[in-house]
Amino acid sequence: MRTSRRLPIHSHNRTAYAFLLPWLIGFFCLTLGPMLGSLYLSLTKYNLLRPPEWIGFANFKQIFTNDATFTHSLQLTFVYVLLSVPLRIIFALVVALALNKGIRGLGIYRTVYYIPSLLGGSVAISIVWRQIFDSEGVMNAFLGWFGLEGPAWIANPDYLIYPIVTLSVWQFGSAMVIFLAGLKQVPADLYEASQVDGAGKIRQFFSISLPMLTPVLFFNLIMSIINSFQAFTPAYVIGDGHGGPLDASMFYTLYLYLKGFSYFDMGYASALAWIMLLIIAVFTGIIFATSRFWVFYGDGKEGR
Repeated sequence: MRTSRRLPIHSHNRTAYAFLLPWLIGFFCLTLGPMLGSLYLSLTKYNLLRPPEWIGFANFKQIFTNDATFTHSLQLTFVYVLLSVPLRIIFALVVALALNKGIRGLGIYRTVYYIPSLLGGSVAISIVWRQIFDSEGVMNAFLGWFGLEGPAWIANPDYLIYPIVTLSVWQFGSAMVIFLAGLKQVPADLYEASQVDGAGKIRQFFSISLPMLTPVLFFNLIMSIINSFQAFTPAYVIGDGHGGPLDASMFYTLYLYLKGFSYFDMGYASALAWIMLLIIAVFTGIIFATSRFWVFYGDGKEGR
């Protein structure tokens, strides 16, 4: 009897593994395998032309003790994350609230606002953005209408980060769609009850909408932080491929790329990649750990 009961379960397992096989192959061959290979290369000296030479933790020691560009790129990336993530989330939430009013053609607006999220990471859009913020570009022409003289956004290292941040904020569409879906799930009777109690729109937002959106905010925050730490194309294109004037666009990923594919120091670049992985893991872990204090679900329980 026991054997006859186990056979169907075993058969179902084989069927499940058969369906999972493409994903398993992709995970082990395209994700886990390259990660382990990168971990090995981070402990070697490897220039892509000769076999890797084992040097232990020498790359990491060099990074933390004698690499000023690493420190600069990490600081610049932190500034970019601190500027772009809150602005993108706030902008996405404001647009989602505006579209949640039952306006006509909601699907069209949602599609139009979502398109930048699909195109914003492309080289073509980064080139267009570079032209917009050129000294004689559209942005300075727009400021000129108000009697303001725009700076040299691309040539001035003090301003170069701002076009890159605005490009990131412009890609608010994906977060906006998720916020909009979350707003659609807020029970209407909560707003009706608050109106009876005399609550205005601002009070409704902070007492009903925002608490009910915290699970969605939690997701958008994590995804935005991960994507911002990995920003590469705008920094590469707008910064003219080498970090711009005085390395003003030398983001961490750009420095990693230049080390690996311009200077052919793949071992060093692999060490940089693992440091970035740990940094992202730490930030993600902090958000998960603190979510119990500010993420609330519909059943009244806090996040865990």
